[in-house]
Amino acid sequence: MGRELLLSLEGVGRRYGFRGPWILRGVDLAVAPGALIRVEGANGTGKSTLLRVLAGIDAPTEGRMSGRPRTAYVPERFPAALPFTAAEYLTHLGAVHGLDRPAAARAADDWLERFGAAEYARTPMAQLSKGSSQKVAVAQALLAEPELLVLDEAWSGLDADAREELERVVVERTAAGAGVVFVDHDPRRLTGVPDATYAVVEGGLNLRTSTGTSGDVGVGPAVVVEARGPSGAQVPDDVVKLAADVEETGGGSHRFSVAEAGSDALLRALLGARPPWHVVSVGPSWLGPGPAESPEPEATSERDAESAPGMTSELEVERS
Repeated sequence: MGRELLLSLEGVGRRYGFRGPWILRGVDLAVAPGALIRVEGANGTGKSTLLRVLAGIDAPTEGRMSGRPRTAYVPERFPAALPFTAAEYLTHLGAVHGLDRPAAARAADDWLERFGAAEYARTPMAQLSKGSSQKVAVAQALLAEPELLVLDEAWSGLDADAREELERVVVERTAAGAGVVFVDHDPRRLTGVPDATYAVVEGGLNLRTSTGTSGDVGVGPAVVVEARGPSGAQVPDDVVKLAADVEETGGGSHRFSVAEAGSDALLRALLGARPPWHVVSVGPSWLGPGPAESPEPEATSERDAESAPGMTSELEVERS
């Protein structure tokens, strides 16, 4: 039996003003729990308008919109000149999202730290650089663990480390059951990870690809993880969702192939399972057709695997 949708659009249209031109018309879209959806299209085709409708910022002019998950939105243009410091702004937004102020303050500090902006926590928003301001824009959307995350060019302006961190966060949120819809100008963004890619063309929404978890997952850099589960344990659901391929290798061991952007989230899912899985090795690979003579993955040692980049201390597990 299928899961209930987070949000659905049926025949949705949007225009500004009674006689204004239609920006969107006849749009149908379903966002399921855990879905990652990419939206593409030329400039001015209505991508941002679609995301504003999904985020609840704009209301449809016509059509039906069903479902109202707890939604967070990173706009294409973030109003940085606000009368707050970064930490004050995030704490205020966290409270708006329903967190008590101590929890909101902790979440603000945690997300600024994760995106490499902790040193700017007490800096007035108007004095932040574009990149630091964008980190605050992304952090505000993640404070209260949204059920639907809408990202309009959210990677724009971020440094390389922060871009990689946002990719990891997107994969983590979908693994936790949230839906994510994003627009990004880089066609390589989250290669092989989206469940579906749509294009906005002449106001309509056309499905370009639909991969799901068992079909074509695209082409791009990947990681192969060898792991051994507790006796009789099933592969965790979050791992199945993230992995492009799962192969049982015997003796309770499995080999998981995952898009590079999702590798940290898959490792977290394995080590965070109850009881936890034991990661044996991690090595590079490729999804889809690649170089004719791709080398075999070079496995790391078990110690290196357990301290793979991006793994955080809270996911370390006790070993007998």
